[in-house]
Amino acid sequence: MWQNLAMRSALVAWAIAQTLKGFTAIRPRGGFSWKHFLGTGGMPSSHSAFVSGLAVAVGLLHGFSSTEFAISFVLSMIVMYDAAGLRRAAGKQAEVLNKLMAEIFQKGEFKQQRLKELLGHSPFEVLAGALLGILVALIICK
Repeated sequence: MWQNLAMRSALVAWAIAQTLKGFTAIRPRGGFSWKHFLGTGGMPSSHSAFVSGLAVAVGLLHGFSSTEFAISFVLSMIVMYDAAGLRRAAGKQAEVLNKLMAEIFQKGEFKQQRLKELLGHSPFEVLAGALLGILVALIICK
């Protein structure tokens, strides 16, 4: 699998993005954040890095007018749209629900269990991930 340059581009882009998340998370004491390294959301988008690394590598290897590139490009757009749209909206809803649950919890009506709020990405985080994936694919495939 490692011999496959498209797969290698995608995996390296993902690994770099996840590692960067651990360092770019805002922390009071600074340093590396395992929570952000292992979690979803954050800067840059590893989903975007992964799919753009794959799509650009496929384009470089098979041609940007190939069916293989068309498939990988369309799927990349779906993943990036989902990261910045649907998953981000779900994160905002979780934030609102957590606030409501905190108010109810203070009244003693039930045991509080917080929902995960960092689910999606800002458009800038998606763009940063996509650019990272493109850069990695260009380095690996050229």
